[in-house]
Amino acid sequence: MHETANKVAQLTLAFWIMKICATTLGETGGDLLSMTLNFGYAVSTAIFFGIFLVTLIAQVMSRSYHPLMYWAVIISTTTAGTTMSDYLDRTAGLGYVGGSLVLVAILMAIIAAWRLALGSVAVSNIDNPKAEMFYWVTILFSNTLGTAVGDFLADDTGLGLGYEGGALVIMAVLAVIAAARFFPVSRTLLFWLAFILTRPLGATLGDIVTKTHAQGGLDLGTIGSSAVLAAFLIGSILLMGAQRRQATQPQIAHPRSE
Repeated sequence: MHETANKVAQLTLAFWIMKICATTLGETGGDLLSMTLNFGYAVSTAIFFGIFLVTLIAQVMSRSYHPLMYWAVIISTTTAGTTMSDYLDRTAGLGYVGGSLVLVAILMAIIAAWRLALGSVAVSNIDNPKAEMFYWVTILFSNTLGTAVGDFLADDTGLGLGYEGGALVIMAVLAVIAAARFFPVSRTLLFWLAFILTRPLGATLGDIVTKTHAQGGLDLGTIGSSAVLAAFLIGSILLMGAQRRQATQPQIAHPRSE
């Protein structure tokens, strides 16, 4: 299906790089509001969920794919997912295992409802409002689950692998998923596995750059890290938009010189 009909980004290497960057920004941005500015997990979740709804409505109402709008929704799901996961795991007291199990159950229920309603969960068919709603709600909860998984791998109350150890484990699993593309495995399954796992990778990378040296991080802070990541993403999105416009412009034929 052509990109103008399918209202989501094409699955290229650039998409996955930007996805990891967006999830890292979600971690740093979520921590900035909830911890650095001390809004708390509940209030921060309410704020980010409101932003998600605004960007979602704008995306669904659009008639074609717009990179800036699409990635705005992605970023809003990563920030909301960060604080939502932290609220479940810490404030609600479910812990990383309990929170992850709850989120897995919710995510599986959404995907099952999507398949029953439309017959497919393939991301190549996101060309109508109902498919878009399922797509974005699935992404919201997959990013929330990814946050919980990343914290479980890295934190001492989970597996205690540390931020670098957690990132290495996730990258190893992602490498296996990438290799599985060369075998007869469902592309839809591989996409959602990769999509979920890039979230904890971004979460651990975000913790690496923002946490203090005593906590095993680089102590770059949430404000500076979020600003750099946001600038990189905006620049990438604008570049992609310019390339797309250039590719769709009609070529002017120059007359041959005699």
